Amino acid sequence: MPHRVERTDPDGVDFGWVMQVTFITTIVAGSPLVALLSLGQSLPTWGARVAFAVRVGAVVWFVTALLVYAYARRAASDRP
Repeated sequence: MPHRVERTDPDGVDFGWVMQVTFITTIVAGSPLVALLSLGQSLPTWGARVAFAVRVGAVVWFVTALLVYAYARRAASDRP
């Protein structure tokens, strides 16, 4: 018999939720953004393409994480 999945009610920000939403949002919104931004760049080699994707993707990931955390913090403060 499998163990029951426990539920939690965290006080404050649920960091698991923040990480999951950051991951999904970065893939869904960040991938097209990186592709769009790459159109204006000269990326002749695979190494240049990878370096560009990592540089831009890191900024997208960081900004997304900050926005999702801010949203979660505001939502947590609105809860009774």
